[in-house]
Amino acid sequence: MALALKIDVLKLIEHGAVVEIRQDVINVQGLTNCMNGQLVEIGENAGRGVIVGYVPDHVLVLLVKQTGPIKPGDRVRSSMDEFRVPVGEAFIGRRVSALAEPTDGGPPIRKTATQPIFGTAPSVMQRIPLTEVLETGTKIIDMMKPVGKGQRMLIIGDRMTGKTTVGVDAMINQRGKNVICIYCCIGKAEAALNRVLEAFDAGRVWEYGIVVAATASDPMGQQYLAPYVAASLGEYFMNEKGADVLVVFDDFTKHAWAYRQISLLLERAPGRDAYPGDIFYIHSQLVERACKLNHIKGGGSMTHLPIVETLQGDVAGYIPSNSISMTDGQIYMNSTLFGEGFKPAIDMGLSVSRIGNRVQWPAMKKLTAMLQLQFVRYKELEKLTRIKAGVSADVEQRLKRGKVLEEVLKQEANAPVPMEDQVITLYALQKGFLDGVEPADVKGRLRDLVGQVRLHRPDLIAALNAHKSLTEQIKEGLDEQLGRLAGSALQDQG
Repeated sequence: MALALKIDVLKLIEHGAVVEIRQDVINVQGLTNCMNGQLVEIGENAGRGVIVGYVPDHVLVLLVKQTGPIKPGDRVRSSMDEFRVPVGEAFIGRRVSALAEPTDGGPPIRKTATQPIFGTAPSVMQRIPLTEVLETGTKIIDMMKPVGKGQRMLIIGDRMTGKTTVGVDAMINQRGKNVICIYCCIGKAEAALNRVLEAFDAGRVWEYGIVVAATASDPMGQQYLAPYVAASLGEYFMNEKGADVLVVFDDFTKHAWAYRQISLLLERAPGRDAYPGDIFYIHSQLVERACKLNHIKGGGSMTHLPIVETLQGDVAGYIPSNSISMTDGQIYMNSTLFGEGFKPAIDMGLSVSRIGNRVQWPAMKKLTAMLQLQFVRYKELEKLTRIKAGVSADVEQRLKRGKVLEEVLKQEANAPVPMEDQVITLYALQKGFLDGVEPADVKGRLRDLVGQVRLHRPDLIAALNAHKSLTEQIKEGLDEQLGRLAGSALQDQG
């Protein structure tokens, strides 16, 4: 069907027509001056789509919103502009779709500006090295695998191992820290999203948080666009407001599934593990937008915590290995540890942070110098002694110390621990405060210690937050509180 091309030169509007429809992919004829990532309107308010490819004589459009029936012959209108979404401060506290439209039943959101979905990552000259820690509130991460503001830290593991909990706890812990938090739900069930929303309600994250959601029931196009929209919202706060932003992508595996389905409809050839060849670019162009900007650009930062689901611990799969190669480290969630009751089930042997302790508090860095090695040695010793009927007194003592350390690192879900409490805990551990304490009593002892310090010496808490290091005055104050609590414990025993 030949179609006369009509272009409104003044408004730069181009018209075409629908030729063929294949699920969420539409073949359009007549758009001769379009570009990838461009937004098109289909029919009389029947839907919206984004251009994702070309074949001879046709443009391939991915349907991202359908409000009415679409059939061959329907007119398609293109404004010759890149796909942009509204952004602004009014989005804080709202749940929006992959098109940045409210889905929480609230009023329309007033935009401050618009931002391109497929934005360009800042150049090397616009970035500076990471120097500030993002306090996640998860003890085992802050102590041994710290995350810097502007870092890309992968959370990886089998399903139902607590990956989402780690990301949500990091957002809950940003209360009062001037960090904008964005949770991006990609292809998850509505029930799973509701659990996150309940955690947002309980932790009052809505005061500084945004949810961008494209659940499993939403079109594939929205599942594909959701992480880009979340990154664009974050870029507005980073670039225009000089703010620190945390974005949790939950998860990249389902995003890859959605893109694979789209690619099969586009008749693109699959590669390793049946994924299209450009799947690496799809995710890398997302995570490379995370950075810490220099002062000329406002000094803002955007931290990414992408989540990837593995199958039976296979980190060598195509999507997991791709994601590991493009991030600055990974937090590996071990299903065996989870089954044993060690939560968060983070495997210290397979987890790594390439930023390392450069961003840690000096106090934390000093106290955790040998902590990871001690914990890994304990887990190895525990494995070896499982098959032996009896062990020596020395090994028994080492196992008990390891179990005490394990109890120190355990943590309840949605209960992030402030950094100063972690420093007090580690200082007490180093000073032998927990020597001889039964593992079952460790949590109670530490709770009493932190509560006593906060009640009687709030000046120590303020000094820790101010200096971030263990000064002599802080050490003396902590020693005094440790001695007082140890003395009262002896009196109770007597």
